[in-house]
Amino acid sequence: MKKSLLLLFVVVLFFSCSSEKKKQAPTVFLSETEMVDVITDVQIMEAAIGYKKSLNQPTEYLKTIGYDTVFSHYGITDSIFKANMVYYYDVEPLTLIRIYDSVEARLGRMKN
Repeated sequence: MKKSLLLLFVVVLFFSCSSEKKKQAPTVFLSETEMVDVITDVQIMEAAIGYKKSLNQPTEYLKTIGYDTVFSHYGITDSIFKANMVYYYDVEPLTLIRIYDSVEARLGRMKN
């Protein structure tokens, strides 16, 4: 749980550095359910990268191909994902918290 909260903080901090605050929904809007799906897969990718790093194995290829594969699976790009994260952070922060709670619960079920 601490890792999830830390990751949420890092993501929020990353997207809060945006120079302009977005108040409109992105052109390609991802629903709460879609965001849970995408973020869950991004978290799994992050775990795989972390595992490879812990074994002192190269991760650049996994980073490049992995994220592209995740976003491609959902028919989006990294910029669409980022725009949705900024939107949820700026306009619907309570929804973003609920999204991360759902991601955490799903990852917990997968672990068990």
